[in-house]
Amino acid sequence: MSVLRSRHLFSLAAALALTAGTTATAVAQDTAAALREVMFVGNNWDGTADVIESTGDFARLGRVDVIPDKAQRMAEINADPIKWIYFMAIRNSVGEGHDQFVDDMYSTPDGRSMVVSRPSFADVVSIDLTTGRINWRFPVAGYRADHMAVSPDGTRVAVSASTAGKVQVLDIVTGRGLGEFTTGDKPHENIFTKDGKYIWNMAIGEVNTALDDPVWDWTKGDRRITVVDATTFKQVKSIDMRGRLDAIGLKDFSDAVRPAVFSPDESTLYFQVSFFNGFLEYDLATDRITRVKTLPKNPATSTDRTTWVNDSRHHGISMNPSGTKLCVAGTMDDYATVVDRTTLQEGPLVTASKPYWATVSGDGRDCIISESGADRVTAIDFATGEKVASVQVGDHPQRVRLAHVPAGWTGPSAD
Repeated sequence: MSVLRSRHLFSLAAALALTAGTTATAVAQDTAAALREVMFVGNNWDGTADVIESTGDFARLGRVDVIPDKAQRMAEINADPIKWIYFMAIRNSVGEGHDQFVDDMYSTPDGRSMVVSRPSFADVVSIDLTTGRINWRFPVAGYRADHMAVSPDGTRVAVSASTAGKVQVLDIVTGRGLGEFTTGDKPHENIFTKDGKYIWNMAIGEVNTALDDPVWDWTKGDRRITVVDATTFKQVKSIDMRGRLDAIGLKDFSDAVRPAVFSPDESTLYFQVSFFNGFLEYDLATDRITRVKTLPKNPATSTDRTTWVNDSRHHGISMNPSGTKLCVAGTMDDYATVVDRTTLQEGPLVTASKPYWATVSGDGRDCIISESGADRVTAIDFATGEKVASVQVGDHPQRVRLAHVPAGWTGPSAD
């Protein structure tokens, strides 16, 4: 082959490679541009999910029916005495007399589908956001599905199978089970670490009995944090906060870790526990609780622990992206507040009706809480601690998650 011909072929190959690279980049950019960042709001008692703006006025863009197969699921439940017993138990205990149709939600990486955990139907489903039809369904082990977490790359979703004492991990696109791991009793919150290497699960034990006095704490079951390798699902650590609490004189505190959030560098965990109006700070390196923050009690809140929903007093905690502020949902005390992470000084107590969750807006400026008692979502400015916006949603909003939908999406609508 001549030198001239070799140079020509090399130049052609380089040009093709450059064109291919440019095309791939353009496709990636077009795909990103074709998606719109939003927030999913799960209306647990409605069986719907509202889609709202992720910033600004948080206006509602559309609504998704997450139980389009309700008739089929109810027929199955009514035909199986054991399933029916659990279904009714969920309604009359954690559901406060209502069915629990949506606990948690995430979008698929392409923004075309919503993946939903449905407690009363004991499953996870993927729903096409354009047609409203179910793409796939995964029945969880046991009889109730609970909190989920999505991997940093968006490809895997972990769901707590609360009555089975395990977490199951699924391929978010196909619904195929990838693996599972055992936990303590009643697995609840799940968190993937930022690098996607580990999953943290918090098991909260039994929350539906009336044995709520500290003297009966031992009856609540096996409550612990389980940390596993997110690829092999092998346990790498188990943390029972009982010993850590006892070590600092908090023997009457519950060791049921509820919602939790890591600092940006993942060196510190901030978490809530059952019955406590406040949160705790846990240092991973030294394996000890370093600070305890007690937040104000609402004088109107009953002191009877059995009246606090599912053993919660405060349920919902988030942190701004810079790691300087925390936001706490004071569920049974009917307020939310922003707390300075350095001083642990709380800001204004923003009145809210049974706030059930706290997360962060798409631009990181606001704390977003779900007001389950008022059927609305409220934004609180991290900088000022003041309420900046509210939007009405469906019946009993709980989890709120950042997500993506196709650009220009407005439905399907369940209105």
